[in-house]
Amino acid sequence: MPSSIAERVSSDLPGFADIETAAARLAGKAVVTPLLEYPELNERLGGRVLLKPEILQRTGSFKFRGAYNRIAQIPAEQRGRGVLAYSSGNHAQGVAAAAKLLGLPATIVMPADAPAIKVSNTKAYGATVVFYDRYSEDREAIAEALIAKTGATLVRPYDDPAIIAGQGTCGLELMRQARALDALPDTVLVCCGGGGLTAGTALAVKTLSPAAEVYAVEPEDFDDTARSLASGSRQANRPEARSICDALLSPTPGELTFQLNRRLLAGAVGVSDAEVERAMAFAFNRLKLVVEPGGAVSLAAALAGKIETAGRTTALVLSGGNVDGATMQAALDRNPC
Repeated sequence: MPSSIAERVSSDLPGFADIETAAARLAGKAVVTPLLEYPELNERLGGRVLLKPEILQRTGSFKFRGAYNRIAQIPAEQRGRGVLAYSSGNHAQGVAAAAKLLGLPATIVMPADAPAIKVSNTKAYGATVVFYDRYSEDREAIAEALIAKTGATLVRPYDDPAIIAGQGTCGLELMRQARALDALPDTVLVCCGGGGLTAGTALAVKTLSPAAEVYAVEPEDFDDTARSLASGSRQANRPEARSICDALLSPTPGELTFQLNRRLLAGAVGVSDAEVERAMAFAFNRLKLVVEPGGAVSLAAALAGKIETAGRTTALVLSGGNVDGATMQAALDRNPC
């Protein structure tokens, strides 16, 4: 029976029922990704480890879930004007693919240094791409100017109730699959940029298993969620901060996502780029999984001992697999078998 966590804190935030509704809306559209278990990983970490590979999701990341849930709710009279989003790549692909399925034109504002595979995939879904410099230009201002011209509907990357609910279907699936395996997790690790997947997953997990602990995992130089949890208010990342985890470089936690995350999370941990590369290489060489840098942070945290796993059941969300060959090769070269 869902706990009181399922109730809305305010009308602006999704509740557990919204995640269930999103799951019904996504049925037959999103992939129900499996929950994987590897004896080698269990032995290495001293407990039971469950992997939720959103690398197998439509468009190669969890982002399709929230994008489709949001775009499907746009009123018919507004659909002809299309949708617009800003993204470093995974949200871009999710929006582009969802818009194509629903018959809407899409425009995506992307950083000029976005991975080539994410740019090409976004264009392949039929979207128009507008580039900007992530270090000197404001993507939201660019988006607002385009919307003023076209009347398109903005599909935010994380700070939207429908996006959060859609991403929460990942956590809902995870918990249902874990229950079927008689392996409800003690701990769940989720990557965190703006916080949409983290918030949605935490809402689902804590509703269905209040004793479970959910942790956000961030690049160590983009630890805005950790600092925000510690201070009680949203903190920004340093403009000069850099990381190979291109999917997790949001400047600050979302307003809505932080309201949920500060209430639901047990904490947040950071991982270095070197730890991320080791996790990518381990996933490729030992688990036969291709995981992008941002998608590998939860595995990196577990392998680096940032969270206690011995004698516990730990679930790790592998959030995306859209990685350029050169980036993957660099990780493999620095971490040979």
